[in-house]
Amino acid sequence: MNVRNCKKCGKLFNYWSGAPVCPACKDALEKKFQEVKKYVQDNRGATIHDVVENCEIDAQQVRQWVREERLEFSSEGVTGITCEKCGAVIATGRFCAKCKAEMTENLSSAIPKKKKETPQKGKDPKENPKMRFLQ
Repeated sequence: MNVRNCKKCGKLFNYWSGAPVCPACKDALEKKFQEVKKYVQDNRGATIHDVVENCEIDAQQVRQWVREERLEFSSEGVTGITCEKCGAVIATGRFCAKCKAEMTENLSSAIPKKKKETPQKGKDPKENPKMRFLQ
């Protein structure tokens, strides 16, 4: 049994995995996320600063939800969220579309692909030593 103190409230709890936060604080954070999500949906042009002021939440927590791709801001609402590779402004996630495509290409080219064997047509069946035909 792994017992830890909650990172938010300090209470002891049985830790399984993920962030070291007790179930009560985790539920409260999820309720806050739903509130922030509704605010962002209702106010399409909202910035992170607007969300922090109106929903009374830490800006770092909002940025974490954006990095986890749980939240996505409209193009005019994005401020302070940049691609970790090239520094371009992004609406959600860790990387811009260009860098994602580049990394995908690099990863897929690193793994050798098997060539599919195509059956040869027009080959005489009598040449196959494993198969015998009676005439």
